[in-house]
Amino acid sequence: MKKISLFILLFSSFIFSQNNEKAQITETLNSWHAAAGSADFDAYFDLMTNDAVFIGTDATENWQRNAFMSFSKPYFDKGKAWNFTAVERNIYINNEADFAWFDELLDTQMKICRGSGVLKKIDGQWKVAHYVLSIAVPNDLVDELVELKKETDNTLLEKLKTN
Repeated sequence: MKKISLFILLFSSFIFSQNNEKAQITETLNSWHAAAGSADFDAYFDLMTNDAVFIGTDATENWQRNAFMSFSKPYFDKGKAWNFTAVERNIYINNEADFAWFDELLDTQMKICRGSGVLKKIDGQWKVAHYVLSIAVPNDLVDELVELKKETDNTLLEKLKTN
């Protein structure tokens, strides 16, 4: 009976810890998105690791943190960056609870987008280390979208293949 009680106690502690970490991660991601929505440059980038990567919706957008900061600064300075609100989110945490990965559906100015990424726990605080943003395209519209972007994609593919 003691072994079962110990197991239940340890399992309950693990579940509580996982739920607490997920709540902290949710708060970090919500604050990160809110900082962009309110054009708070410092708060936004303080929630990212120093070696963070942001991959945008354009095929050329693979931003290392410092380059992303330079690109983003004029938008934040104008008081209008981007405004993403999570409407669905799944969070997964490793056993050591020092990194996590997630996916989310977002309500944005581009309509429904999908974000996914990785967070690292640094000095007790969760920070975004890698983020990928993509525009969600209904399957029945893919052919139309491919046709719209065919010329641009072909040009970029030729350039990428020669590098």
